[in-house]
Amino acid sequence: MNPLPDESQGQAQTRAQPQPFYYLANFQTVLEWITQRYSDLLIDEERAFLARFPDLPLASRALLVRMVMRKGEYFRGEKLRYDEIGCTHAAAQILIAAGWIDDRPLLNIAQLFSLLRKNELAVIFNFAPPLKSARKADQLDALRAQYQLFDTVRSLAQWRRQSKENEDNADADAGQYIYHLRIGALCDRLRLMFFGNLHQDWSEFVLSELGIFKYEKVALSTASQAFRTRSDVDDYLHLHQCRERFYRGEPVQEILPAIPAIAYRNDWLENRRAKLLFLIGQEHERNGALSEALRIYADCPWPGARIRAIRILERCGQSHAAFTLAEGAANAPESEAERQQLARILPRLRRRLGQSTLPASAAIPETRHDLILNQPDNTISVEALVLDHLSQTHAPAHYVENSLINSLFGLLCWDAVFAPVPGAFFHPFQSAPADLLSPDFQRRREREFLHCFKQLDSDAYRQTILRNFRDKAGTLSPFVFWNCLTEELLAMALHCLPVAHLRKWFERMLVDIRANRSGYPDLIQFFPEEKRYRMIEVKGPGDRLQDNQIRWLEYCAAHEMPLTICYVQWAENPN
Repeated sequence: MNPLPDESQGQAQTRAQPQPFYYLANFQTVLEWITQRYSDLLIDEERAFLARFPDLPLASRALLVRMVMRKGEYFRGEKLRYDEIGCTHAAAQILIAAGWIDDRPLLNIAQLFSLLRKNELAVIFNFAPPLKSARKADQLDALRAQYQLFDTVRSLAQWRRQSKENEDNADADAGQYIYHLRIGALCDRLRLMFFGNLHQDWSEFVLSELGIFKYEKVALSTASQAFRTRSDVDDYLHLHQCRERFYRGEPVQEILPAIPAIAYRNDWLENRRAKLLFLIGQEHERNGALSEALRIYADCPWPGARIRAIRILERCGQSHAAFTLAEGAANAPESEAERQQLARILPRLRRRLGQSTLPASAAIPETRHDLILNQPDNTISVEALVLDHLSQTHAPAHYVENSLINSLFGLLCWDAVFAPVPGAFFHPFQSAPADLLSPDFQRRREREFLHCFKQLDSDAYRQTILRNFRDKAGTLSPFVFWNCLTEELLAMALHCLPVAHLRKWFERMLVDIRANRSGYPDLIQFFPEEKRYRMIEVKGPGDRLQDNQIRWLEYCAAHEMPLTICYVQWAENPN
C-alpha cells in the first residue's frame, strides 16, 4: 500500500493551506468508512475497487480522485493539470489498465461540442463564414439540420481525421487526450452511502477543514448507517434519477410510471417518494390535467395532498365527494394548516349543498397599528422603514422574523437535537438529524427534551442558552441563526421574554417542526425597564397575512402573547 506523504515531513500546513493531497486523504477516509460499515451491502465490483485503490501509485490515485470530484464524466487531458500529480498521461496509464478510465472513448457530436473549442470544431467540420464565428450552440443546430451525425459515435482521433486538414497528419492528435471516467456511478454510490444523500459532496471535507462549515461532533458507532440494505441504496438512486428527470422538465406522464406505486417500507425513502408524487400532482394541476392530479393525490401521503384533492373535486363540480372527503379530514386533520384550510372550505361546500351552516368561529382579536410613511426608494424594505420609525433608545426594536425564537429553542435544546439517536446521525458532516421532520422526532428524544424543558422551571435555561451561544458559536444547527444573533439581542430577549411564553413557543415548535419554524412576526420591540416586549408583523400597502402567520396570530392571542399587526400606507406626494 502506498501511503500519503507524512505530514510530519516538512513544515505543517496552515488551515487555509491544506496539504497538496488533502482531497485524496478525504476520499480514502470515505472508502475506509464504507469498508467498516457497509461491507455487507457491497457487490464484488465495489469490493474490488475498495481493495485495489489504496495500492495504486500515489499520482494515479490522486488523478482518479481529481476526476471523481469534478463535474461530468469526460475530461480533456490538458485540463487535468495538477502540480502535485505531474504528468497526467503517465498517471492515467494505471487507471486505464484497471478499466476505471478510458483514454479513447467514443463520443457523439453533442459530447464533442462540449469538450472542444470553436477553432477545433471549425477544423473538423470545415465551417465557413459566418458559421465559423457563430456560437457553438448555433453551430450545433446547423449540423443538426445538415447531417445525420447525432447518433454517430467516434473517438476523438476518428472525428479529427474526417477533416481534410488532418487526414494526412497521423500525429495531429498527439498529446490530446479525452478521458472518460467509467466508475463515476460507482463513486456516486459510495458518496451516497457515506453522506446519506447526493446534495452533499466531497467539498464538505475541505469546507470543514477550513472552518467555513463547523459541525457538531456527535458520537458515531459502527452501527451508524444511512442505509440498512442494498435495496435501500438502489431505491434512493432510482428516486433521485426520477427527481432529476422531473426538474429537467421531462413530461410527468413519462416519469410517473417509473415511480413505485407501492409505498416503501423504509420511512425515509417513502417520504421522498411521497414528495415527488405530490410535485407531479401539482404539475398535472398546472397543466389542467385535473383527473390525473386527483388520482395521484388520492394515494399520496405527503402533507397537503388531501387538501389538493378536495379542491380539485370542488373545481370539477363534485361537491358531494369534496364534502365527504373534507368532513372526514376535519374529524382527523393532519395538521393545523389543514384544519385552517378546511375551516374555509367546509362552509362553502355546505352552502353549495344546501346544508345548514355552522356558527362562524369568533374573529381573531387583532392589535392593529396603522402607519402613514413616506415611500422609500427600492433599496429600503418596508420592514426596515418601520423598524427605524419605531425603535427608540429606551425601547429598541430588532428585525428577527424566524431567527430569534428558533435560535432560543435551538440553544436550549441543543443536546436533545443532537442526541445520538440510532439512525439520526451517520457521518461527521450533518447539520441536523436525519429524522428532524419525521412525526416521531420528539418521541425518540423524549427524555432529552424533558430535561431541556425542565430547565424552564428555574433560571437554569438562561445559563444553558448563554453557554451554548458561547461554546457552540458558528456550529451549524437547523434552528440557530448565528448570523442574526448578538450578545446584546440574546441578553435583551432573556431579560424581556417571559419564560411562560418561551415554553409555549417551544412546545408548538415540536408539534410540527416543518410548519412551525416559520411564520413568526418580522420585528420584536423590547421594553427593558418594564421587562416586556411586543412582536410586530409588518404589512405594506396591498400586503396581507399569510396562512402560517394567521396561525401564529391565533396561537399568540390564545396565550396572551403581545403581537401587533402594523399596516403601512404611503403618504400622498404633495407634488
